[in-house]
Amino acid sequence: MMGFKHIVAAMFTCLFALPALAEVKIKEVTSPGGITAWLVEDHSIPFTALELRFRGGTSLDAPGKRGAIYLMAGLLEEGAGDLMAQDYAKALEALAASFSYDTGKDTTSISARFLSENRDDAIALLRDTIHQPRFDQVAVDRVRGQVLSGLRSDAKDPNDIAGRAFAAMTYGDHPYGTDGKGTIDSVTALTRQDIVNAHRSVFARDQLYVGAVGDINAEQLGALLDTLLGDLPDTGAPIPGPATVTIPGGVTVIDFDTPQSVALFGQIGIDRDDPRFFAAYVMNQILGGGSFESRLMTEVREKRGLTYGVYSYLVPRDLAAIYMGSVASANDKMAQAVQVIRDEWNRMATEGVTEKELQDAKTYLTGAYPLRFDGNGPIASIMVGMQVQGLPIDYIATRNDKVNAVTLEDVNTLAAELMDPDGLHFTVVGRPLGLESSPE
Repeated sequence: MMGFKHIVAAMFTCLFALPALAEVKIKEVTSPGGITAWLVEDHSIPFTALELRFRGGTSLDAPGKRGAIYLMAGLLEEGAGDLMAQDYAKALEALAASFSYDTGKDTTSISARFLSENRDDAIALLRDTIHQPRFDQVAVDRVRGQVLSGLRSDAKDPNDIAGRAFAAMTYGDHPYGTDGKGTIDSVTALTRQDIVNAHRSVFARDQLYVGAVGDINAEQLGALLDTLLGDLPDTGAPIPGPATVTIPGGVTVIDFDTPQSVALFGQIGIDRDDPRFFAAYVMNQILGGGSFESRLMTEVREKRGLTYGVYSYLVPRDLAAIYMGSVASANDKMAQAVQVIRDEWNRMATEGVTEKELQDAKTYLTGAYPLRFDGNGPIASIMVGMQVQGLPIDYIATRNDKVNAVTLEDVNTLAAELMDPDGLHFTVVGRPLGLESSPE
């Protein structure tokens, strides 16, 4: 049996043993029990990456139990079946396998990596993790303490303060409007039974998406899926309805003693399934998509030296879509940074983009896309994300064509319709000179 250090070498090697992007061939597999998954076979290395995604995420928290799903996800590695936490960790290491867990506003994820020779034992352990997590009280108390420590730290972090305030303003009473980690009070009050109930609300077949990449064929994957997931409940907790986005234009300043203010800014966005989405995607790359050639970087950083970095990004969540950005600046420069960003928002709405900007953005976006496919794990994760978003199975092969098909008219028409300088809101945490909250 290979030792744990050898799995690291195998995972590293797989970065260089995958087919080129154009050769990523996804097949849909349906298990004998009716579970659907997407598979990319790669038998060059005896290693498989398995991604499980359950729709709903922390939005499924029961009323008054905020933080239960986040805490539950943190407890999945704390023992399962007959194995307490320490024995569970030893068993996982002996198999040279790795399991990781994550939960966000829209999904809860399980990532598994295992060698072909240990596949059956790894899946047996993962099955116990999903179906029979122990949730021992000692583990609940320990992980709860870690979450509470993180929440206390977040309460002193200007970025987290801005994020919580912006979310509350934007989404109101919807689950998106509060932190999925919960609050000090809500997490403190959670019981073991609340964790058990959270587990039942998440892990169900109607919320399941699966991606697998590596040394496994369709027949083997089908058997694996039924063993691992076949007796999950048919339905989980109901997913909340769409959020009503309530971003008002203006500024909110939250006083915080720091020499540098941070700001989140945003407006109503565009859904992922909107036919204009790729025009918005290209437009955002030009405005503030992360490169040093973006308009916001040029105007706010390069020309005026107001920040080290400023970015904008589309946020098309499952239940609402917004268009956001972020910036940090010295207290005596933040007011100017806000004005320049607002001016660029307005310029995009009224003037659109140039042909050169359009072509440069397309070149960057299409050239960067293949770099995402740098291993079995990333490909499996991308495939699961495609399923959650409702994208077709050939999306990887056609995505760059969709980018290249965006025209200057597409972007400029979309910019005029989407960009809303008057509806743009800045949530600023710090003590920015010359910047005050807008009147309510």
